[in-house]
Amino acid sequence: MQVQTEDNKAIVAKAIAAVGEIATLPEVTVKIIEVVEDPKGTARDLHNVIKQDPALSAKVLKVVNSAFYGLPGQVASVDRAIVLLGLSAVKNISIAASISRMFKSGNQLEHFDAKQMWVHSLAVSVCAKNICIAAGDVAGHDEVFLAGLIHDLGILIERQAFPEQLNEIARRASTGGENWLDLERELIGPTHQELGDALTTKWKFPRHLRAAVGYHHNPDELSDELKRIGMIVHTADILCCQEQHGFHWTAANEEFTQELLDCVGVSIEQLVEIRDALPESLADAQSVLQS
Repeated sequence: MQVQTEDNKAIVAKAIAAVGEIATLPEVTVKIIEVVEDPKGTARDLHNVIKQDPALSAKVLKVVNSAFYGLPGQVASVDRAIVLLGLSAVKNISIAASISRMFKSGNQLEHFDAKQMWVHSLAVSVCAKNICIAAGDVAGHDEVFLAGLIHDLGILIERQAFPEQLNEIARRASTGGENWLDLERELIGPTHQELGDALTTKWKFPRHLRAAVGYHHNPDELSDELKRIGMIVHTADILCCQEQHGFHWTAANEEFTQELLDCVGVSIEQLVEIRDALPESLADAQSVLQS
């Protein structure tokens, strides 16, 4: 497992404390996570939380009625959406809606564009979902979609806490082809994985989502229980960087291995099909989850 030095731990803690509001989930989202993670939580409990936020209710219905889910007919109420999709899927939609605003605020940098990072994050989430489905795991694709969406949250922390360093990392990665994680270690200390892990821990996210955020570049270091979601996000990340969807320098030096594909459960041929379908799938996702 990756080891944080005491210096890195201090840097991470200081960065999380410094970014303030952008690293704070809306209260309604926190309540939604609590309901869904509570073994006694019910669909009615979830509906009672969501109905307190009209904007979030509208977003949930927009997503549910999009081509993204392909449900028959129009779903007119949040409680019906919860029945059709389940608590976990509605939780993920709610978190996605909350996360998107984090890409709007913050420093504008010469070599880093947060809007392009949002495109990349959406592309990875869509790609990860489609990989999951291709591997025959239809039930798990919602969690994988969210894991892909949040995998690079640590870079948004860098944008707020270390803007000059992030700008230099992005410049050197994009112009000189240097490895993104190596540049982070050189110029910041901790990587975006460590920062993202700290943020999602603060938010009390489930372990598998924190694992994907904290180990998507080195998922082989995860326990057997958590490894697969990390591997799927890792595969999607590499593919989206290769295809240059959005900000594509974070995994530009990484390659697929047969071990990776075996663990994920897809063939190269399936991956090519996913790659070819990605632009259309990404457009569908953008239409309903625009930041």
